[in-house]
Amino acid sequence: MQTSGELHHALSAYRHMDLKLKPFDFAQAAAKAGMADVARRVEAKTRAEAAGATGGVDKPSFQSAMSGALASISQSQATSAAMQREVQFDNPTVSLEQTMIAMQKAQLGFQSAVQVRNKLVQAYTDIMNMQV
Repeated sequence: MQTSGELHHALSAYRHMDLKLKPFDFAQAAAKAGMADVARRVEAKTRAEAAGATGGVDKPSFQSAMSGALASISQSQATSAAMQREVQFDNPTVSLEQTMIAMQKAQLGFQSAVQVRNKLVQAYTDIMNMQV
C-alpha cells in the first residue's frame, strides 16, 4: 500500500504530464505490423485526398455548420424584432400575422440551438467522466 506522500507525488506527476495527442499515421503503423500492401493503399488514398483538398473546395465542418446556423438564428431574431417594432408603430405594410410567424420562427430556432448546446455539454461531460 502506498503512503499518502507517494500517492501525492504520483498524482502531482500525473497532473504535469503532457497529454497532447499526435496525429496517428495509419500507413506507418500498418507497415510496422508487416502489412505493406495496406500501408501502400492508405498512403495512396492519403495522397489522393491531399491532392483533392487543394482544389479550392472547402469540406463542410461542424464549426462552419454551427456558425451558419447561429447566424441564421440571429438574423431571424433581428427580423422578428424589427417586425415587432413596425407593428407597434402601426406600419400598414407589416401585418400582425407575418410578425407572429417571424416570432415563432425565431423562437423555434433559439430553442433548437439551446437543445444542441445542451447535447454538446452533456457529451463533453460524459467524455470527461470516462475512466482512462
